[in-house]
Amino acid sequence: MTNDRRLEATVHGLVQGVFFRHNTQIEAARLGLAGCVRNLPEGTVSVIAEGSQEHLERLLVWLRRGPEFAVVERLDVEWKNASGSYVGFRIER
Repeated sequence: MTNDRRLEATVHGLVQGVFFRHNTQIEAARLGLAGCVRNLPEGTVSVIAEGSQEHLERLLVWLRRGPEFAVVERLDVEWKNASGSYVGFRIER
């Protein structure tokens, strides 16, 4: 666990109303990551994920594309040390 990292990403574009949160939760769980995803008032999606660098980088590749009907225009990314405060990956409202 000491090698775990934290990815904080804000996804810009057509990312609300296209099942972005639901599909992010599925992908993060498939990769064994912990964290959360939520819509932000300005129309973006916030993703916080913790786990191995390799799995976080795989999630990042997925976030750049998103689900079928999403149009990702930009991704703001920040890397930190994992906090260990998340269990599982959830959608926050």
